[in-house]
Amino acid sequence: MFAQLRVNRQEEWMKPGPMRISVAGALLSVVLSGCVVAPAPGGVVVAAYAPPPVPYEVVGVAPAPGYFWVGGAWFWEGGRYAWHRGYWQAPRPGYHWVPHAWAQGPNGGWHQRPGHWAAG
Repeated sequence: MFAQLRVNRQEEWMKPGPMRISVAGALLSVVLSGCVVAPAPGGVVVAAYAPPPVPYEVVGVAPAPGYFWVGGAWFWEGGRYAWHRGYWQAPRPGYHWVPHAWAQGPNGGWHQRPGHWAAG
């Protein structure tokens, strides 16, 4: 009889109810909120270790005269490096392309300087 009573209590505890569901939802949201990765202040990306070597890319032929090749780069995504392939880019008069670059910071982390257009 005691064993039967114990089983019934476990079954009652396991039945979903509004309070149990809301508590489970709250716990789940707390756990998942720890998975969000936000960039450092100012949008600076900081990686714990240096990026891998740049792989060989086949450049091919420009799609039109004047186009130039923007080389691929490693980006820090989801706690690891991900390679983004290079691509052909149309020129912008009065500007030049500054490629993506990684530099080691003073505290040992690696900072990405994203590629961008610069005047001149």
